[in-house]
Amino acid sequence: MKLLLLGGTGFGGRAVAEAARDRGWDVTVLHRGEHPAPPGVRVLTGDRTQSDGLTALTTGEWDAVVDTWSSAPTVVRDAARLLADRAARYAFVSSRSVYAWPAPAGLDEFGPLAEGDPDAGATDFPADKRGAELAVLREFGEERTLIVRPGLILGPHETPGRLTWWLDRVARGGPVLAPGPRDTPLQYVDARDLATWLLDALTAGLHGPYNLVGPRDHSTMGDLLDACVRATGSTAELRWATPEAIEAAGVGGWSDLPIWAPPGSDLHAAIHAGDVTRALATGLRCRPLQDTVHDTWTWRRALPEDTAPPLADGLSPEREKEVLAGLG
Repeated sequence: MKLLLLGGTGFGGRAVAEAARDRGWDVTVLHRGEHPAPPGVRVLTGDRTQSDGLTALTTGEWDAVVDTWSSAPTVVRDAARLLADRAARYAFVSSRSVYAWPAPAGLDEFGPLAEGDPDAGATDFPADKRGAELAVLREFGEERTLIVRPGLILGPHETPGRLTWWLDRVARGGPVLAPGPRDTPLQYVDARDLATWLLDALTAGLHGPYNLVGPRDHSTMGDLLDACVRATGSTAELRWATPEAIEAAGVGGWSDLPIWAPPGSDLHAAIHAGDVTRALATGLRCRPLQDTVHDTWTWRRALPEDTAPPLADGLSPEREKEVLAGLG
Protein backbone atom coordinates (compact mmCIF):
# COMPACT_ATOMS: atom_id res chain seq x y z
CA MET A 1 0.00 0.00 0.00
CA LYS A 2 1.34 3.42 -0.96
CA LEU A 3 0.31 6.02 1.61
CA LEU A 4 0.67 9.79 1.47
CA LEU A 5 0.48 11.54 4.84
CA LEU A 6 -0.11 15.28 4.68
CA GLY A 7 1.41 16.94 7.73
CA GLY A 8 0.76 15.68 11.21
CA THR A 9 4.15 14.25 12.18
CA GLY A 10 3.85 15.64 15.71
CA PHE A 11 1.23 13.39 17.34
CA GLY A 12 -1.72 11.62 15.71
CA GLY A 13 -0.21 11.73 12.25
CA ARG A 14 3.06 10.43 13.62
CA ALA A 15 1.24 7.40 14.98
CA VAL A 16 -0.27 6.81 11.52
CA ALA A 17 3.14 7.09 9.84
CA GLU A 18 4.77 4.69 12.30
CA ALA A 19 1.96 2.15 12.11
CA ALA A 20 1.93 2.19 8.30
CA ARG A 21 5.71 1.89 8.15
CA ASP A 22 5.62 -1.06 10.54
CA ARG A 23 3.13 -2.79 8.24
CA GLY A 24 5.62 -2.51 5.40
CA TRP A 25 3.66 0.18 3.58
CA ASP A 26 5.41 2.68 1.34
CA VAL A 27 4.92 5.90 3.31
CA THR A 28 5.49 9.43 2.01
CA VAL A 29 5.14 12.41 4.33
CA LEU A 30 4.67 16.00 3.16
CA HIS A 31 5.21 18.46 6.00
CA ARG A 32 6.81 21.74 6.95
CA GLY A 33 9.56 20.09 8.97
CA GLU A 34 8.51 21.47 12.36
CA HIS A 35 8.65 17.95 13.83
CA PRO A 36 11.02 15.22 12.67
CA ALA A 37 9.31 12.54 10.65
CA PRO A 38 9.61 8.95 11.90
CA PRO A 39 12.56 6.99 10.51
CA GLY A 40 11.80 4.79 7.53
CA VAL A 41 9.44 7.11 5.65
CA ARG A 42 10.04 9.25 2.58
CA VAL A 43 9.97 12.94 3.45
CA LEU A 44 8.86 15.78 1.19
CA THR A 45 8.95 19.39 2.39
CA GLY A 46 6.24 21.92 1.70
CA ASP A 47 4.18 24.56 3.48
CA ARG A 48 0.61 24.06 2.34
CA THR A 49 -0.34 27.58 3.34
CA GLN A 50 1.98 28.98 0.65
CA SER A 51 1.24 29.18 -3.06
CA ASP A 52 4.03 26.71 -3.89
CA GLY A 53 3.41 24.45 -0.90
CA LEU A 54 2.20 21.49 -2.96
CA THR A 55 4.92 21.60 -5.61
CA ALA A 56 6.47 18.38 -4.32
CA LEU A 57 3.18 16.57 -5.05
CA THR A 58 2.80 17.49 -8.71
CA THR A 59 3.84 13.95 -9.64
CA GLY A 60 3.24 10.60 -7.96
CA GLU A 61 0.35 8.23 -7.29
CA TRP A 62 -0.91 6.78 -4.03
CA ASP A 63 -3.41 4.22 -2.83
CA ALA A 64 -4.51 6.46 0.02
CA VAL A 65 -4.04 9.92 1.47
CA VAL A 66 -4.34 10.74 5.18
CA ASP A 67 -4.78 14.42 6.01
CA THR A 68 -4.83 15.85 9.56
CA TRP A 69 -5.16 19.59 8.72
CA SER A 70 -6.88 21.74 11.36
CA SER A 71 -7.19 25.23 9.91
CA ALA A 72 -8.35 26.85 6.65
CA PRO A 73 -10.49 24.45 4.56
CA THR A 74 -8.94 25.87 1.39
CA VAL A 75 -5.68 24.11 2.27
CA VAL A 76 -7.44 20.73 2.26
CA ARG A 77 -9.42 21.70 -0.84
CA ASP A 78 -6.27 22.46 -2.82
CA ALA A 79 -4.58 19.21 -1.83
CA ALA A 80 -7.67 17.11 -2.56
CA ARG A 81 -8.15 18.80 -5.92
CA LEU A 82 -4.52 18.19 -6.90
CA LEU A 83 -4.63 14.53 -5.87
CA ALA A 84 -8.14 13.53 -6.99
CA ASP A 85 -6.90 11.77 -10.14
CA ARG A 86 -3.75 10.30 -8.57
CA ALA A 87 -4.93 8.88 -5.24
CA ALA A 88 -7.52 6.15 -4.81
CA ARG A 89 -8.87 7.23 -1.42
CA TYR A 90 -8.69 10.22 0.90
CA ALA A 91 -9.02 9.94 4.68
CA PHE A 92 -9.53 13.22 6.50
CA VAL A 93 -8.95 13.26 10.25
CA SER A 94 -11.67 15.64 11.37
CA SER A 95 -13.11 16.04 14.87
CA ARG A 96 -16.26 15.47 16.87
CA SER A 97 -16.26 19.25 17.23
CA VAL A 98 -18.03 19.40 13.85
CA TYR A 99 -21.35 18.58 15.51
CA ALA A 100 -23.67 21.50 16.16
CA TRP A 101 -23.44 22.74 19.74
CA PRO A 102 -24.63 21.48 22.12
CA ALA A 103 -24.04 17.89 21.01
CA PRO A 104 -26.31 15.69 23.16
CA ALA A 105 -25.11 12.52 24.85
CA GLY A 106 -25.33 9.51 22.56
CA LEU A 107 -25.02 11.49 19.34
CA ASP A 108 -23.99 9.36 16.37
CA GLU A 109 -22.32 10.38 13.11
CA PHE A 110 -25.52 11.62 11.53
CA GLY A 111 -26.52 14.34 14.01
CA PRO A 112 -26.71 18.05 13.16
CA LEU A 113 -23.42 19.53 11.98
CA ALA A 114 -21.75 22.92 12.25
CA GLU A 115 -21.75 25.16 9.20
CA GLY A 116 -18.70 24.81 7.01
CA ASP A 117 -17.46 26.15 3.68
CA PRO A 118 -14.88 24.23 1.62
CA ASP A 119 -13.71 27.50 0.05
CA ALA A 120 -13.27 29.44 3.29
CA GLY A 121 -10.18 30.62 5.04
CA ALA A 122 -9.58 29.91 8.71
CA THR A 123 -12.46 30.90 11.03
CA ASP A 124 -13.00 28.65 14.05
CA PHE A 125 -12.14 25.02 14.70
CA PRO A 126 -15.57 23.40 14.12
CA ALA A 127 -16.20 25.38 10.92
CA ASP A 128 -12.68 24.72 9.67
CA LYS A 129 -12.93 20.96 10.19
CA ARG A 130 -16.42 20.77 8.66
CA GLY A 131 -15.36 22.88 5.70
CA ALA A 132 -12.42 20.56 5.12
CA GLU A 133 -14.71 17.52 5.23
CA LEU A 134 -16.87 19.11 2.54
CA ALA A 135 -13.81 19.93 0.47
CA VAL A 136 -12.68 16.30 0.37
CA LEU A 137 -16.20 15.06 -0.35
CA ARG A 138 -16.50 17.48 -3.27
CA GLU A 139 -13.19 16.48 -4.84
CA PHE A 140 -13.15 12.72 -4.12
CA GLY A 141 -16.84 11.87 -3.79
CA GLU A 142 -18.53 9.98 -0.98
CA GLU A 143 -17.37 6.48 -1.99
CA ARG A 144 -13.68 7.46 -1.91
CA THR A 145 -13.78 9.60 1.24
CA LEU A 146 -13.24 8.41 4.82
CA ILE A 147 -14.09 10.98 7.52
CA VAL A 148 -12.53 10.19 10.90
CA ARG A 149 -13.95 12.17 13.82
CA PRO A 150 -11.89 11.61 16.97
CA GLY A 151 -12.57 13.37 20.23
CA LEU A 152 -9.97 13.38 22.98
CA ILE A 153 -6.73 11.78 21.74
CA LEU A 154 -4.11 10.64 24.26
CA GLY A 155 -0.80 8.82 24.18
CA PRO A 156 2.93 9.36 23.67
CA HIS A 157 3.91 12.54 21.76
CA GLU A 158 0.61 14.19 22.76
CA THR A 159 0.78 17.81 21.64
CA PRO A 160 -2.22 19.30 23.50
CA GLY A 161 -0.50 18.11 26.69
CA ARG A 162 -3.60 17.20 28.69
CA LEU A 163 -2.49 13.80 29.96
CA THR A 164 1.07 15.09 30.29
CA TRP A 165 -0.23 17.90 32.50
CA TRP A 166 -1.83 15.41 34.87
CA LEU A 167 1.25 13.21 34.91
CA ASP A 168 3.51 16.13 35.75
CA ARG A 169 1.11 17.34 38.40
CA VAL A 170 0.80 13.96 40.08
CA ALA A 171 4.56 13.41 39.88
CA ARG A 172 5.14 16.60 41.92
CA GLY A 173 3.27 14.95 44.78
CA GLY A 174 1.37 16.54 47.65
CA PRO A 175 -2.39 17.13 47.74
CA VAL A 176 -3.85 17.05 44.22
CA LEU A 177 -7.20 18.62 43.36
CA ALA A 178 -9.05 15.64 41.85
CA PRO A 179 -12.29 16.54 40.05
CA GLY A 180 -15.03 14.11 40.87
CA PRO A 181 -16.95 12.02 41.12
CA ARG A 182 -14.37 9.28 40.73
CA ASP A 183 -16.71 7.35 38.42
CA THR A 184 -17.11 10.23 35.94
CA PRO A 185 -16.89 8.50 32.52
CA LEU A 186 -14.09 9.48 30.15
CA GLN A 187 -14.14 8.90 26.41
CA TYR A 188 -10.86 9.07 24.52
CA VAL A 189 -8.72 7.18 22.04
CA ASP A 190 -5.04 6.33 22.16
CA ALA A 191 -3.40 7.79 19.03
CA ARG A 192 -1.91 4.39 18.24
CA ASP A 193 -5.33 2.70 18.37
CA LEU A 194 -6.72 5.42 16.12
CA ALA A 195 -3.90 4.77 13.65
CA THR A 196 -4.52 1.01 13.66
CA TRP A 197 -8.23 1.46 12.98
CA LEU A 198 -7.59 4.07 10.29
CA LEU A 199 -5.17 1.88 8.33
CA ASP A 200 -7.49 -1.12 8.66
CA ALA A 201 -10.38 1.05 7.43
CA LEU A 202 -8.41 2.16 4.37
CA THR A 203 -7.49 -1.44 3.61
CA ALA A 204 -11.14 -2.49 3.91
CA GLY A 205 -12.35 0.37 1.72
CA LEU A 206 -14.55 1.96 4.38
CA HIS A 207 -16.05 5.35 3.60
CA GLY A 208 -18.25 7.91 5.31
CA PRO A 209 -18.02 9.41 8.81
CA TYR A 210 -16.91 7.56 11.95
CA ASN A 211 -16.75 8.81 15.53
CA LEU A 212 -13.34 7.56 16.61
CA VAL A 213 -13.09 7.39 20.39
CA GLY A 214 -13.36 4.51 22.80
CA PRO A 215 -16.58 3.31 24.45
CA ARG A 216 -18.05 5.35 27.28
CA ASP A 217 -17.50 2.59 29.82
CA HIS A 218 -13.79 2.17 29.03
CA SER A 219 -12.49 4.36 31.88
CA THR A 220 -13.29 6.98 34.50
CA MET A 221 -11.59 10.00 36.03
CA GLY A 222 -10.68 7.86 39.01
CA ASP A 223 -9.08 5.29 36.71
CA LEU A 224 -7.05 8.02 35.02
CA LEU A 225 -5.65 9.62 38.17
CA ASP A 226 -4.98 6.26 39.83
CA ALA A 227 -3.06 5.26 36.70
CA CYS A 228 -1.05 8.49 36.89
CA VAL A 229 -0.11 7.71 40.50
CA ARG A 230 0.99 4.19 39.58
CA ALA A 231 2.92 5.24 36.47
CA THR A 232 4.86 8.00 38.23
CA GLY A 233 5.37 6.16 41.53
CA SER A 234 4.18 9.32 43.25
CA THR A 235 3.03 9.67 46.85
CA ALA A 236 0.50 12.28 45.76
CA GLU A 237 -2.75 12.48 47.74
CA LEU A 238 -5.82 12.71 45.53
CA ARG A 239 -8.26 15.16 47.14
CA TRP A 240 -11.59 14.50 45.45
CA ALA A 241 -13.95 17.44 45.07
CA THR A 242 -17.53 17.49 43.84
CA PRO A 243 -18.43 19.30 40.61
CA GLU A 244 -20.45 21.76 42.70
CA ALA A 245 -17.44 22.61 44.88
CA ILE A 246 -15.23 23.01 41.83
CA GLU A 247 -17.73 25.33 40.16
CA ALA A 248 -18.14 27.37 43.35
CA ALA A 249 -14.36 27.85 43.42
CA GLY A 250 -14.46 29.32 39.93
CA VAL A 251 -12.53 26.43 38.40
CA GLY A 252 -13.42 25.42 34.87
CA GLY A 253 -13.56 21.92 33.47
CA TRP A 254 -11.41 20.97 30.48
CA SER A 255 -9.33 24.18 30.68
CA ASP A 256 -8.34 24.49 34.36
CA LEU A 257 -8.60 20.73 34.88
CA PRO A 258 -7.66 19.08 31.58
CA ILE A 259 -9.67 16.09 30.30
CA TRP A 260 -12.37 16.42 32.99
CA ALA A 261 -15.80 17.93 32.38
CA PRO A 262 -18.65 18.12 34.92
CA PRO A 263 -20.90 15.06 34.50
CA GLY A 264 -24.31 15.98 33.19
CA SER A 265 -23.05 19.16 31.54
CA ASP A 266 -23.21 20.01 27.84
CA LEU A 267 -19.42 19.89 27.82
CA HIS A 268 -19.29 16.36 29.20
CA ALA A 269 -21.97 15.18 26.78
CA ALA A 270 -20.05 16.60 23.82
CA ILE A 271 -16.62 15.28 24.82
CA HIS A 272 -17.26 12.08 26.75
CA ALA A 273 -20.60 10.66 25.63
CA GLY A 274 -20.56 10.10 21.87
CA ASP A 275 -22.01 7.07 20.12
CA VAL A 276 -19.14 4.95 18.74
CA THR A 277 -21.15 1.94 17.58
CA ARG A 278 -19.87 2.21 14.00
CA ALA A 279 -16.21 2.37 14.99
CA LEU A 280 -16.48 -0.59 17.36
CA ALA A 281 -18.36 -2.62 14.77
CA THR A 282 -15.60 -1.99 12.23
CA GLY A 283 -12.73 -3.07 14.43
CA LEU A 284 -11.77 -0.30 16.85
CA ARG A 285 -9.98 -1.86 19.80
CA CYS A 286 -8.75 0.23 22.72
CA ARG A 287 -5.77 -0.75 24.84
CA PRO A 288 -6.04 -0.50 28.64
CA LEU A 289 -5.86 3.02 30.05
CA GLN A 290 -2.90 2.03 32.24
CA ASP A 291 -0.89 1.24 29.10
CA THR A 292 -1.63 4.64 27.58
CA VAL A 293 -0.69 6.43 30.80
CA HIS A 294 2.45 4.35 31.40
CA ASP A 295 3.70 4.76 27.81
CA THR A 296 3.06 8.50 27.87
CA TRP A 297 5.04 8.86 31.10
CA THR A 298 7.85 6.76 29.66
CA TRP A 299 7.99 9.03 26.59
CA ARG A 300 7.84 12.15 28.73
CA ARG A 301 10.70 11.00 30.98
CA ALA A 302 12.84 10.10 27.97
CA LEU A 303 12.77 13.66 26.63
CA PRO A 304 16.04 15.57 26.96
CA GLU A 305 16.24 17.62 30.15
CA ASP A 306 16.17 20.87 28.18
CA THR A 307 13.09 19.80 26.21
CA ALA A 308 9.79 20.69 27.81
CA PRO A 309 6.82 18.63 26.59
CA PRO A 310 3.70 20.47 25.45
CA LEU A 311 1.43 21.06 28.44
CA ALA A 312 -2.14 22.23 28.71
CA ASP A 313 -2.48 25.44 30.72
CA GLY A 314 -4.35 23.95 33.67
CA LEU A 315 -4.41 25.33 37.19
CA SER A 316 -1.23 26.95 38.45
CA PRO A 317 0.24 25.45 41.66
CA GLU A 318 -0.67 28.65 43.52
CA ARG A 319 -4.28 28.58 42.36
CA GLU A 320 -4.60 24.89 43.18
CA LYS A 321 -3.42 25.53 46.74
CA GLU A 322 -6.02 28.29 47.12
CA VAL A 323 -8.81 26.00 45.91
CA LEU A 324 -7.71 23.12 48.15
CA ALA A 325 -7.54 25.42 51.14
CA GLY A 326 -11.05 26.60 50.43
CA LEU A 327 -12.33 23.04 50.30
CA GLY A 328 -11.11 22.44 53.86
